[in-house]
Amino acid sequence: MSLFQTKSVEQLQREAAGQHGLRRALSATNLVSLGIGAIIGAGIFVFTGQAAAQYAGPAIALSFVVSGLGCLFAGLCYAEFAAMIPIAGSAYTYAYATLGEFLAWIIGWDLILEYLFTSPSVAVGWSGHFVAFLKEFGIVVPPQLCSAPIDYVNGHYVLTGAIVNLPAVAIIFVLTLLLVIGIKESANFNNVMVVTKVSVLIFCIAFGAWFVIAHPDIAKANWTPFIPDNTGKFGEFGWSGILKGAGVIFFAYIGFDAVSTSAQEAKDPQRDMPKGILGSLAVCTVIFITFSFVLTGMAKYTTLNNAAPVVNALQAAGAPTWLRYIVEIAALMGLSSVCLVMLMGQPRIFFSMANDGLLPAVFAKTHPRFQTPYVTQIVTGLLACIIAGVLPLALLGELVNIGTLFAFVIVCAAIIVLRRRRPDLPRPFKTPLVPLIPLLGALVCLAQMVALPGDTWLRLVIWMVIGLAIYFGYSRHRSKLNNGGR
Repeated sequence: MSLFQTKSVEQLQREAAGQHGLRRALSATNLVSLGIGAIIGAGIFVFTGQAAAQYAGPAIALSFVVSGLGCLFAGLCYAEFAAMIPIAGSAYTYAYATLGEFLAWIIGWDLILEYLFTSPSVAVGWSGHFVAFLKEFGIVVPPQLCSAPIDYVNGHYVLTGAIVNLPAVAIIFVLTLLLVIGIKESANFNNVMVVTKVSVLIFCIAFGAWFVIAHPDIAKANWTPFIPDNTGKFGEFGWSGILKGAGVIFFAYIGFDAVSTSAQEAKDPQRDMPKGILGSLAVCTVIFITFSFVLTGMAKYTTLNNAAPVVNALQAAGAPTWLRYIVEIAALMGLSSVCLVMLMGQPRIFFSMANDGLLPAVFAKTHPRFQTPYVTQIVTGLLACIIAGVLPLALLGELVNIGTLFAFVIVCAAIIVLRRRRPDLPRPFKTPLVPLIPLLGALVCLAQMVALPGDTWLRLVIWMVIGLAIYFGYSRHRSKLNNGGR
């Protein structure tokens, strides 16, 4: 049994054409909306202001350009694979076709880490916004019911005295039920969330642009200096600050890869998957750069290091109070749609791995009525509820970043491998300038991985050790590929 035995692309394409129980109900518009839903969330509403205040200053707009380029390179690679191999497994399936079963397992296990911790981290952020929004109307949620009982302070775990983060658990529970009911219903819900939050962001951009035009002297003062002088420490302003800011706001782009997990539910995946991936990236990048530019024009970047930088910038620009409420509602909707898409992506990774025999067959079961992978959706929802209820946001966010970047590196490398091994394969969409684009994508993502804290790498190693034990103890012996397709 070879560790590096691959599944042929032809076999994967036959599986994609067959009936595996998932309902093909998503149009190109649905896929673009899912991508936007996954991308626009805490990153734009919170991290933009904080990264500007601590690292890049007004040049945070350039940080979005740098980070967006890295995601664009990876997105072009994802688009080629998603059109050629429209299977629900995302990067896991792409690695299986190019790098072999062992590395496919590694990336599949890594994707489980990414999705398993992204939805709880977003749910914890949603909880904080929800509690603050209720407080605006005099409703106070006891801290024991809206905080994690465990915190991570100075390298140590401590008990906070809280019981559970109940709002975070509640939003995951509701979204899990929605996802069990059906992919089309979930997509429609996500469409409403996306239209609302994008409309509010565009309105904020329009207000910010009006303020900049009406008060050019104030905007010029806020933008000066555009690239603040470095403090003498790497990452604190200057060009190194722009690069560090790019690494921090990379979280804002996490999510476009979730589109590829829905390939088996797309009506016309060969045509629509590239549109969904690249379309959502293009829309969000334009919004991010424009929004960050007007945000630092409305308020001095030094004042944006807080939990609600957008609201504070609007207040500094003299925006009416009702606009603050609308922004807070949009933030809640934005976080809800991110959580929804991430909860949707995880079970579809399980689904593909179970179909290959690497996980128990029950993980590949679909609901007879709703045609959704309900077993893994419920399991994912329960695990996410537990994680969101007890762990702090900072710890969750670090694990998400390293898992996502690792997946991007593997996908970029796999494009080069498959182009060399199978140049004859029909490709409905082709990544341009291979191997330059995949190499740039891998290097940019790898550089951001290297910059992450050592503790994050340690947790990744521990997670991978657990995954290797499962693979060699269970999955390798039950692999359908290693057992002649049985």
